[in-house]
Amino acid sequence: MPSDIQSLDGERITIGRVAIYTLLVLVALYYLAPLYVMLTTSVKTLDQIRDGNLLDFPLAPTTAAWSKAWSTACTGVRCEGLAPYFWNSVQMVVPAVLISSLIGSLNGYVLAHWRFPGHNVVFTALMVGCFIPFQVVILPMARLLGMADLANTTTGLVVVHIIYGIAFTTLFFRNYYVTVPDELVNAARIDGAGFFMIYRRIIFPLSLPIFMVCFIWQFTQIWNDFLFGVVFGGADAQPITVALNNLVNTSTGVTEYNVNMAAAIIAALPTLVIYMVAGKYFVRGLTAGAVKG
Repeated sequence: MPSDIQSLDGERITIGRVAIYTLLVLVALYYLAPLYVMLTTSVKTLDQIRDGNLLDFPLAPTTAAWSKAWSTACTGVRCEGLAPYFWNSVQMVVPAVLISSLIGSLNGYVLAHWRFPGHNVVFTALMVGCFIPFQVVILPMARLLGMADLANTTTGLVVVHIIYGIAFTTLFFRNYYVTVPDELVNAARIDGAGFFMIYRRIIFPLSLPIFMVCFIWQFTQIWNDFLFGVVFGGADAQPITVALNNLVNTSTGVTEYNVNMAAAIIAALPTLVIYMVAGKYFVRGLTAGAVKG
């Protein structure tokens, strides 16, 4: 009798697992379907796209659309492809991510372990900054960039994203650093270590997971931003998101869906790579700062 019960329980567990895995596979296929369509369309010829089905596998795969999207596709009146705008985005994203993350790290360190009169007010103000819509800061930012002679430049876009991202990075780092025991910091103070010594020798070596969270968050937000790019980026400083919009909406008599799909994948590829390489640190860093504070 007990063996029959155990056998029945085992069968129920097996059926439950099969059902769960089947559901997960179906959901994964559902979410991967658009990516499949984009990839297959990008290597199809225009004739197959016109005559075939959206889900058809490419009969004669070609990378001509990728080459055109990268180097010769028209984005408005310019036909230089996405290449120059891709490097504009790289030049904008890398310094903005690094600087905003470093400043957020120092701010979080101060708010977590070097409390000062009014630190709660400062922290609350930074939290409010996380919820300010992009549209609210457009006019103040435009005036600031104009006064600094940084309008329509890549440097100006870097400044905009650093300012807007500090609130988020500070919040992430502060919630992470409150998990570091105060006794550890106080012991270093008693031993004569100062502000930067404690940060360099104790806090910074523990910060890899939360730095990866900020890198991924900031990289994704900045790389995918369109509003700041189209408002503050000049003709020679526009990021790839603006160029992609211009490419898709540029009419030459024939809509080249394969070129559009290839361009969209090129624009999205860096963020996909970042998540694939460092995605495990993202979850680890977020959960590490979710227990205390």
